[in-house]
Amino acid sequence: MTSPAPHRGTIFLEDAGVLEHRAFAGGQFVLRLAAPRCAAAATPGSFVHLTCGPDLPMRRPLSIMRANAADGWVEVLYKVVGHGLAELSLRKAGQTLSCLGPIGRGFTAQPARPRLLLIGGGVGIPPVVFFAEALAAGRGRFRPLVLMGSELPFPFEPVASRLPAPGLPSAATAAMPLLEELGVPSRLASLSGFAGCHRGYVTELADAWLSSLTAAERNEVEIFSCGPHAMLVAVAALARRHAVPCQVSLEENMACGVGGCAGCTVLVQTPEGPAMKRVCVDGPVFDAATVFSA
Repeated sequence: MTSPAPHRGTIFLEDAGVLEHRAFAGGQFVLRLAAPRCAAAATPGSFVHLTCGPDLPMRRPLSIMRANAADGWVEVLYKVVGHGLAELSLRKAGQTLSCLGPIGRGFTAQPARPRLLLIGGGVGIPPVVFFAEALAAGRGRFRPLVLMGSELPFPFEPVASRLPAPGLPSAATAAMPLLEELGVPSRLASLSGFAGCHRGYVTELADAWLSSLTAAERNEVEIFSCGPHAMLVAVAALARRHAVPCQVSLEENMACGVGGCAGCTVLVQTPEGPAMKRVCVDGPVFDAATVFSA
């Protein structure tokens, strides 16, 4: 008799009420849902599979940006791309969506590497925010630095950081207000010329910070990243160059979202050799070295 898959019994189906639905520039939205079972089980890197409208049978996978188990809500950030998310953007407070989640294996911090570099790009920002908030709740066991990049206006009003971030360019002063409140240093990058942001790629900020560390300090670092494919390739190369481990959260098109259709498989190098792994339940977080070769 085979043992059940590890994700069985951990994914919940809920009728989730829309609590808030905020629009931001660039067709971006932050959606907060009342989904207490999902909120209680969510971990940084996991996602939900949502219905977008009454006439759309196919769900859409969206990374969880925040979860509050005590109040029973989860929050997602998305950018309108395609008909499904356009329909989702029309949902109003008080309406109900079918929510399947939380799904997926998330980020895992190692006590031996307490210096965590979190890198988020575009709609890859949510898992990084969720992870940073969870780390802040750990009362100082880990020391995260969050770097975010976007060519669209950020889905929050950046503030001038009061938290030091040694090793980063002094001109990079913009930060995420939520992380400021939590005491987690963050810095922003963009090619769009936003005030206070580093004018360039977020990986340039990451490279500058890693280059400022001593060898002993780099031995305490691990990178965690989510974002566009090209950015993840660059982050994986950066990790190899500085000889630090790196976990990446992948984004793939999904149909079922629970491992049945195998439509989201990626090639992963394992100790037994190359294997096709499902991003939905085997990931979405993988060791960068196993999915991005040199």
